[in-house]
Amino acid sequence: MVNRRNFIKTGTSLALGASIFPSGSRSYRTRNDKLGVALLGLGGYASGQLAPALQETQHCYLAGIVTGTPSKIPEWQEKYDIPDSNVYNYDNFDDIASNDAIDVVYIVTPNALHLPFAVRAAEAGKHVICEKPMEISSDRCREMIAACKKANRKLQIGYRCRYEAHHKQLMQYARNETFGKIKVIDSNFSFYGVNGSNWRFTDPELSGGGPLMDIGIYSLEATRYGSGLDPVSVTAQSYKSIPDKLPGMEESIFWQMEFPDGVVANCGSSYVARSNYVHISTEKGWYRIEPAFSYGGLKGVVNGEPMNIANHNQQAAQMDAFALNIRNNTPILGSGEEGLKDMIYIEGIYEAARSEQKVKF
Repeated sequence: MVNRRNFIKTGTSLALGASIFPSGSRSYRTRNDKLGVALLGLGGYASGQLAPALQETQHCYLAGIVTGTPSKIPEWQEKYDIPDSNVYNYDNFDDIASNDAIDVVYIVTPNALHLPFAVRAAEAGKHVICEKPMEISSDRCREMIAACKKANRKLQIGYRCRYEAHHKQLMQYARNETFGKIKVIDSNFSFYGVNGSNWRFTDPELSGGGPLMDIGIYSLEATRYGSGLDPVSVTAQSYKSIPDKLPGMEESIFWQMEFPDGVVANCGSSYVARSNYVHISTEKGWYRIEPAFSYGGLKGVVNGEPMNIANHNQQAAQMDAFALNIRNNTPILGSGEEGLKDMIYIEGIYEAARSEQKVKF
């Protein structure tokens, strides 16, 4: 509790101190003047989303790979024209420091491995993008921020929705009070994953938890950028209906947050349900995105009328924004400080579920 309160009180100064530090005087020598990105961890998200997105980006490109699975290397090299000099494994990863073709390392590993690779990447002089959630504890998030700040490198968390057009519209509505003051936010992101077999469903030491540490963070994030506010308290309930699945983690979790100005939010995430929406009620109406958190096909409605916003590649928008943050030395929308805040709130949700008491931030 003390750590959460202390962070919230000093959050603004932390953000200014770590998000806007100079990116150095390095002269980037990259393909067509784009920044080179190396993907670290070649699982489904890297292969299915990030690598294809890097074929659409305007300010960065796929320059290299880092993998612990040698059998994946030939296919990636052939498909994306990656030279031998830009291929690394987890043992020789630190040698990337001497490779001027790579400017950014995108960490796409299990949650508990984000910190060690972020530290190594920053110490090698590379800017860092890290998938969400940022890590498995707020203390480990702080270590990541400190390492990047010490190395004078920028840090972005993979909050793709913050760069997506429908969700940016929510932010604008909140900022301008387009439909009056926000009153209630409802959001849920769930899927039937209870029988999953990868680390997310079987190894709590790597995942840090169940659906809250996987997809629930989308709903948590939506309440924050959808209101422009940070919560002041939370209550929560955790449930499990299939005891022999999801060892050491929750199956379903629901939480209720209070924000300043009387705003309240009701959220949930589950591996035995199917939901994907954010709904915001205001003094003068409502607006909703459903599906809200998918990689594409998002649909928004305002007071019953479609938003008429075109879908686009969310990952490309996110990575291009970071490349421009590096180029122009500008603040990062999905910064490490935002990742730390979310981890503090996640810890509060788990604490509230365990204690069955309201937790204040």
